[in-house]
Amino acid sequence: MQSTGVVPPRFAQPIALGGLLFFLDALLYFAYRYEVVFARELAGPIGTAAVTVDVALFTVFALHHSVFARDAFRKPITRLVGVLERSIYVWVASAMFIAVCAWWQPVAGVAWRLHEPSVVWPLRATQLLGVWLTLRSAWIIDFFALAGARQVWRDEGDDSEPAGPMVFKTSGPYGRVRHPIYAGWFLLVFPVPIMTMTQFVFALTSSVYLLIAIPFEERSLRRSSAGAYDEYMKQVRWKLLPHVY
Repeated sequence: MQSTGVVPPRFAQPIALGGLLFFLDALLYFAYRYEVVFARELAGPIGTAAVTVDVALFTVFALHHSVFARDAFRKPITRLVGVLERSIYVWVASAMFIAVCAWWQPVAGVAWRLHEPSVVWPLRATQLLGVWLTLRSAWIIDFFALAGARQVWRDEGDDSEPAGPMVFKTSGPYGRVRHPIYAGWFLLVFPVPIMTMTQFVFALTSSVYLLIAIPFEERSLRRSSAGAYDEYMKQVRWKLLPHVY
């Protein structure tokens, strides 16, 4: 097993497995809050105080993601915990995401209300498409690595192999857009037949963050991939929506 820094090696796999389960718990908790709790309508005018708190909550979560992605922060963490660096990030990010969902303030009002079955069913189908797109994309690039488990579960044979050049996959959704997981998020949070303002503020805030994050993420990938991401950008032109963006 690779170095685990100050963490005893016998604790590495339980930490990684716990992070994976905690990550799944965070996703399920979000689904419950968004589809059930956030969907409760609240009468009255839109409260600017609630919106301010909600935006501040998501901003803190987003800043954590941005800061943790920087080498200046990741390298000291890696020196401290070794191969558990990704798992530690998943633990912290999952806890913060749960906190955002738990502390999200309800906002009065409804953004839109659609009752016709001819509209409701296509919207729900689009949401399911978003779930499929997100899970499929995560699986292609290795869901267990994203959750921080693969790095710990590698056997010694894998660790001894020299690292090859970075390669960006073009299979499945990654052959159409460069950020299919983000595209899946848009398809998941917006096609809601009855969109309460609580849901709308969450959907809009999280989506604006993704749009802001994409250029920074791509700049980092271009800088760290020795030209591999530039080549991928030539092969896959669109970021989120083919022929549009």
